[in-house]
Parts: sequence; C-alpha cells; structure tokens
Amino acid sequence: MKTSTEIFSIAQIVGEEKAVEYVAKAGFDAWDFSLFSMCRYSWKDKCLLESDHPLAGRDYLEFARKLKQIGLDNGIVCNQSHAPFPSYNKEIRSYFKRAIECTAEAGGKICIIHPDNDKTAQENSNIYFELLPFAKECGVKIATENMFNWNKEEDHALPAACSSPKDFNAHLDAVNDKFLTACLDIGHAEMAGLNTSAVEMIYALGSRLEALHIHDNDKIHDRHQIPFSMNIDFEKIVKALKEINYQGYFTMESNGYFTSFDESNVFEGVKNLESAARKLADMFDNL
Repeated sequence: MKTSTEIFSIAQIVGEEKAVEYVAKAGFDAWDFSLFSMCRYSWKDKCLLESDHPLAGRDYLEFARKLKQIGLDNGIVCNQSHAPFPSYNKEIRSYFKRAIECTAEAGGKICIIHPDNDKTAQENSNIYFELLPFAKECGVKIATENMFNWNKEEDHALPAACSSPKDFNAHLDAVNDKFLTACLDIGHAEMAGLNTSAVEMIYALGSRLEALHIHDNDKIHDRHQIPFSMNIDFEKIVKALKEINYQGYFTMESNGYFTSFDESNVFEGVKNLESAARKLADMFDNL
C-alpha cells in the first residue's frame, strides 16, 4: 500500500515547493495537490477574494509542472488533487476545469470535486456531466466525496450530499460513468449525527471506492487530526478496505494537525504523519 498526503496545510507554512520536498523526504510515496489557492473564498461574505497565487494567474500550468518536477526529483508522484470548494458558489465552479488541468499537468489521476452539500444526486449530476468530457480529454477521473452539514444548537453533524451509503451510491448512479468515482472521507463518515460509519461506507461503495481522505477525530467534530490520536478505530476500517480489495492510495488529510507547527518544526510534523500513514499501510499489507 502506497501513502500520500495533502500539501495545503504544509504549504501554508513553507510554500508548495518546499511542501512537496518535505513530503518526499519524510517517506511518503506521493503528494495530493491542494488547489484551494487558485481562488480564495470568504466564508463570512460568501464571495471570492483577490489572489496573487500562481494557481490563480496565467501561468498556473507552469506552476503545476514545477511541482511535478520537484516531486519527481525527490522520487515521488502526484496521485490526486482537491479542487476548490464550496461547490454551491458559481464562481468557484468556474475553476473546476482549471483544477482538472492542473491535476493532469502534475501527473495526478483523480481530482476530488465536492458535490453541493444541499443538492440531490440528480441535481449534483449536472456539475459532473458538464466536466466529464473535459476530464476524459485530460485523462483525469473526478471523485465525489461524502459531505456533512452542521447543527450548531445541538453540536453535531447533519446529513448532506453523499453522507449516507445510499446517497453516495445514488450520486454515482446518477452519472453512471467510470470517470466519476468515490473518495471516502474517513473522518466525515465517523461523525455523530450521520448514522453511518466508514466501514459501512466502504462495504457499500466496494470497487467504486478509488480514493481516500484519512484523518482522525473525536467522532463528533471534523478535527482532521493525525491518525491514532483520537477516537476512530482504524483497525476495522483497514480490514474493510482489504476485504473490498481497495486499489488506491492511503492519502492523509490531517490538515488540522499542522495548525500547531511553524517553519522551524513542520518537517517533524510531516515525518510524524508519515509514520502514522505507514502504520496504516503496514496494517493493510499484513492482513
């Protein structure tokens, strides 16, 4: 089993170039291309903000090529990417093709594009139908992901697009194309209020599951912490992945873990995360 991790949280501290280098030197097999910087979003004002990031400029493909080469020079590849979100924002959706382009240029095979949390499978299918011809031209699969909403008064998750096994499969069925696949967010699936689990989701998705976002939480909040630090039972999850013959990467999305690091010690954090990822991979390989 090969391991990977998102680079956004590391890049927030040292930049994308150094982030890819650190991921390689820590021992990961691949890097997950976080593409959020191509359009900064204000959750407060619900609008896009100006961005001077290379991914937002005219030379975005050149930047993707640069990161790919840094990875290759250090012995790792890009396995997947994550497009900007939230998908309910039309301006953000206008960047989805750019995200797919960057994924292809970096060498990634899957681009995770969130569904709109509050839309039905049929309504969300329109987002994917619009993108699939371009994705096929680029040789990149799109992955939808299990989402959640939030009950502030009772402090727990509420259902959203793909948050149940039935609705996740309904989203895939509505499109019915091998270029739309599933990315299971392990932490989201384990949150109280959604009445499911990562194990249940894994068995329900079966061979449709081609990508993962792995992180730990208290089984209530979306903490995105390093595996084995909180309450999720990864042994059962890894066993389920083995039983469905999961063929993708073990990709970490433990961005919450890096909030306590700075430039002086972030590499230690990356090494710690790689150790946790390797522990999961060894669990899988030894079954």
